[in-house]
Amino acid sequence: MTVLIQNGRVLDPSQGADMVMDLWIRDGKIEKAGIGLKEQADRVIDASGLWVTPGLIDLHVHFRDPGLTYKETIATGCRAAAAGGFTTVCCMPNTKPVVDCAEVVRYIQEEAAKVPVTNLEVIGAITKGQQGEELADILGMLDQGICAISEDGKSVMNAELMKQAMILAKEKDLPIFDHCEDADLAHGCVNPCKAQEELGLAPLEGIAEEIITARDIQLASFTGARLHICHVSTEGSAEIIRVAKNHGVPVTAEVGPHHFALDDSKIELNDANYKMNPPLRSARDVEAMKAALQDGTLDCIATDHAPHHESEKNVGLEKSANGIVGLETSVPVSVTTLVKTGVLTPLELIEKMSTNPARILGNGKGTLQEGSCADICLIDPDTEYVIDKNTFYTMGRNTPYHGWKVYGKVKMTILGGRIVFEDGKGVIA
Repeated sequence: MTVLIQNGRVLDPSQGADMVMDLWIRDGKIEKAGIGLKEQADRVIDASGLWVTPGLIDLHVHFRDPGLTYKETIATGCRAAAAGGFTTVCCMPNTKPVVDCAEVVRYIQEEAAKVPVTNLEVIGAITKGQQGEELADILGMLDQGICAISEDGKSVMNAELMKQAMILAKEKDLPIFDHCEDADLAHGCVNPCKAQEELGLAPLEGIAEEIITARDIQLASFTGARLHICHVSTEGSAEIIRVAKNHGVPVTAEVGPHHFALDDSKIELNDANYKMNPPLRSARDVEAMKAALQDGTLDCIATDHAPHHESEKNVGLEKSANGIVGLETSVPVSVTTLVKTGVLTPLELIEKMSTNPARILGNGKGTLQEGSCADICLIDPDTEYVIDKNTFYTMGRNTPYHGWKVYGKVKMTILGGRIVFEDGKGVIA
């Protein structure tokens, strides 16, 4: 199939390109890029007024399969990714059973192949059963094709075991995606704030995140492992990462949209749609996240897409499960909060949502160069609309963004030259 995209604003951070031009796609690749292309095509797309970007990449999602499919399935998660403009997503291992062996990795890969609307990468656990006692079968999972290892949902509290994991990861050039939270300090459920005080809840203070951030950066410096810090939320963590980068430590980091779009003052009393881990932080922390995105301390925006069943969220802040869905709101929340306010340029935003994640994975994507795989997203940055959770493809409805007026609507997602989502027609699979 051939596709000609005309008159779009092409944003390609890999080439520093921000200009109106055309792309011609043939046999799943970008064959030509230029102005006024006249090549014949099976489908001609007028992208006037739209951003044409590399397919978005999310380093941090939870698709709940195996074992928790009442929350999300691989099929519904993949469709939500396509609707959100994502052509690659990386699934965390805290499923039931945990992704700690090649057999579970293979199962997820086979399920994803049945819904070919996004590239699904699997992240393996660091320890068996995520119990923190002995290393998982990392080599077996690597042979099966995992993209990284992580203990997401918790930290590996045994520093010696984490060091062993890093030594192995360094040897195999495998990144470690790190959930930083000291279990001995993590007793609460929300940041110290007005809602926490009024409801009499135990606080979940930022020091729990910052201590493990510092510890694991020191271990990465010692071992040379590629460390990626997940869902950074505090000013202190950002500063620790900034200093480490300035000293040449091989560390990268991500932030979720909720940690630069919402602060703890926005928590509506006992509404668990505002509960996630790390929790919403102070307004000062939010400004620190924006500054860290601007100066490159934070490399990526990742959703931490975490669908839950309604029965697990409608029980108040203290008892509810952590997490919100994010794949279908990441673009509008980011465009509205970061681009429309001048925090990031459009090119810088796409760098955080595609090119940098691709660099961390080393998968050769995140680019619109001639000859590259035609993973492409088309975004309308200027039409205002309202987020409606009832239209989501994900099974989760746990979002604080329902009813938000936003900019940044995904109009089309192209995976390997094939249109997999089109606004008005939905996911095509």
